Amino acid sequence: MWLKHLSVLNFKNYTESSLEFLPQVNAFTGENGAGKTNLLDAIHYLALCKSYFNPIDSQHIKKGTEWFMVQGEFDRQDIPDVVSCSLKKNQKKQFRKNKKDYQRLADHIGQFPLVMISPYDSSIVLEGSEERRKFVDNVISQTDNHYLDTLILYNKILLQRNTLLKDAGRRGQLDLGLLEVMDMQLVDVGERIFDRRKQFMEEFLPEFTRYYRFLTEEAEEVSLVYESPLMKQDFPSLLKQNLERDRILERTSQGVHKDDLLFTIHEQMPLKKFGSQGQQKSFLIALKLAQYSFLKQKKQDKPLLLLDDIFEKLDDRRTRKLMQLVSEDEFGQIFLTDTDALRVHKIFEEISQPIRIFEVKGGNIGI
Repeated sequence: MWLKHLSVLNFKNYTESSLEFLPQVNAFTGENGAGKTNLLDAIHYLALCKSYFNPIDSQHIKKGTEWFMVQGEFDRQDIPDVVSCSLKKNQKKQFRKNKKDYQRLADHIGQFPLVMISPYDSSIVLEGSEERRKFVDNVISQTDNHYLDTLILYNKILLQRNTLLKDAGRRGQLDLGLLEVMDMQLVDVGERIFDRRKQFMEEFLPEFTRYYRFLTEEAEEVSLVYESPLMKQDFPSLLKQNLERDRILERTSQGVHKDDLLFTIHEQMPLKKFGSQGQQKSFLIALKLAQYSFLKQKKQDKPLLLLDDIFEKLDDRRTRKLMQLVSEDEFGQIFLTDTDALRVHKIFEEISQPIRIFEVKGGNIGI
């Protein structure tokens, strides 16, 4: 699978642009702020129905206009698929495949698998557990539509339970019968999510380890561990044991919404505190390459790989290792951004990989 053509209208800093791509490597080069990353984000929209960087769709409409549209033509074994996303101010986002509207955006997720590697990924290491759960859920959702539906249902029941606890705090009385019903529903859905995440991690971990060792030439040992309250105790017991605490806090304090990934380096030292910037970056890239491998295996297709500003953040050794890796047949179409066109040209000339370089200047694109 590869993206042959991309058109953007009134999207971010672009008025109108139309691009034809190679099935191998395509690079957007130019100064910071020119709009290189916006093109990667347009591709992300086509694959996953949303921006990678900003969840508020209306903020992607170009200033002074009322709507935006992103359209792309994908090629899968010479069979074309035209995908479009459009949004008018104060209206619902429209998503179409071959001119047919989707009833649910969730039905599109996973049809065109994609992996993005960006400086923004540092939040997976540095921020709270929500970012790490989001990473896991995003990978699984691209391979399993039912999982996404299950997540949505869990969050709906969780919100209802929290609302019940808040109302009880206000009134001084808790409806135990209604709580019991909600607990049964939360347990049923939560255990399905836990089982799916646990299964995912068993498959994902060997790939992560393989890529990290390749990138660092086995310079240090790292570990990645899935942590969940359900690892130590069954969900019904957790809810009963923490009921009084939940009443005081007026929210549900235990469940799969508290799951986390533990990243460590050098004999169980937290990566966030003890890993260098280079080690953290290698860890994140290994995570994303393992995501790529997982999606490729499950979808029986090579995902798109988007590399945002990678060369600025890696030393020469890690850059060479990464480019050596992604230029192999295991990977498919690649899109990347960089400030230096000559550097990009030289890197891919050294590994004899075809590349098309687009020069981006203030929302205008040339080859």
